[in-house]
Amino acid sequence: MLYPVVQEVVTAAIAWRNLSLRRMLVVARKEFYHIFRDLRILFLVTVAPAFLLVMLSYVFALDVERVYLGVQNLDHTPLSRAFASHVAAEPDFELVTWLDPGEDTDPLFVRGVVDMVLVIPPGFAARVLEGGPAPVQCVVDGVDGLAASRMIGLLESRVAAFTGERVSSRARLAGTPAADGEAFEVSDRAWYNEALKSLVSMVPGLLAVVLSMPALALALALAREKETGSFEGLIVTPVRGSEYLTGKLVTYVVSGLASTVLAWLVATLWFRVPFRGDLAALLLLTAGYLFASMGISMLVASFARNQQTAMFLVLMVFFIPSFFLSGLIRPVTDEPIGRAVAHILPSTHFIFISRGVFLKGLGLPALQGSALGLVAIGVACLAISLRLFDKKIP
Repeated sequence: MLYPVVQEVVTAAIAWRNLSLRRMLVVARKEFYHIFRDLRILFLVTVAPAFLLVMLSYVFALDVERVYLGVQNLDHTPLSRAFASHVAAEPDFELVTWLDPGEDTDPLFVRGVVDMVLVIPPGFAARVLEGGPAPVQCVVDGVDGLAASRMIGLLESRVAAFTGERVSSRARLAGTPAADGEAFEVSDRAWYNEALKSLVSMVPGLLAVVLSMPALALALALAREKETGSFEGLIVTPVRGSEYLTGKLVTYVVSGLASTVLAWLVATLWFRVPFRGDLAALLLLTAGYLFASMGISMLVASFARNQQTAMFLVLMVFFIPSFFLSGLIRPVTDEPIGRAVAHILPSTHFIFISRGVFLKGLGLPALQGSALGLVAIGVACLAISLRLFDKKIP
């Protein structure tokens, strides 16, 4: 099954042996001229990735930045007030109102005054001092189910912290470990993203999506030449297919690297994502991703007769699978077919690379497996594209 692909790669290698550097640079210079002359293409290959990164990052910002909290204290004891103050001391919570006993919470949710109401029942302090369970009620605005679940998770973490502090203090006063299964206290820590902010994880991952814009621009450029008729004029020139495709590839990879720098600035300066790696290593690995994605876009453009078709096919290949199959939002599935499809996508490899460089500070040795995967995808797609291109030029 792999034999046809290997044959195409060998054929492409033979074609590239006779590649003229001068003619390739002429094609690249011509393509740079077209890019700078057409502001739409210039925006697409340089500014669009950074612009899309800002937009998509806010769309996928799943963190709850601030919870407006109301407290209905029906216990009226120092311990219940200390519990409410402990919850409100968290930066994510802002105590906006104290509710009177019997006051209806619905008008506060309707007017948007609060996101959550914490109800402390009568007998709360007595149950805590007795060592028994002391339940509290949490009333949350469930219009946004995802935000509501995150607010509940934040409250549960504050309740657990309050319980842990009381267990520890009681054990210290007694001089013995806490009883009834309370002698164990779990201490958790998340490496590389200690606050577990979704933007810290999503922004580096979204680079794989937004950096598909230069590949889209390349597919549109190839389709445009078919539509305008300038492609036919190429047939009578001495430019070979390998020189033509390589010249265009070099142009859009260089433009893509310029857009990578802009996107990196947005990620580090605007979203404050920690960058623990080396920028030169990131750019080198990004060049591999651009090479792979543009190899696919060249292959797509071989079958597209117009720019609309090319745009549709590229978006279908890059955008939808990158969001749902490549590990951006959910881990890559363990199902064999789905996992195989995921590893064919360049975005799957680059999401791992980008997050590794940004958050873990990984270098080339640790990421060489994903880098080689990108190179293999790019070589295979470019070789097939060259073979298809040669069939159209006598």
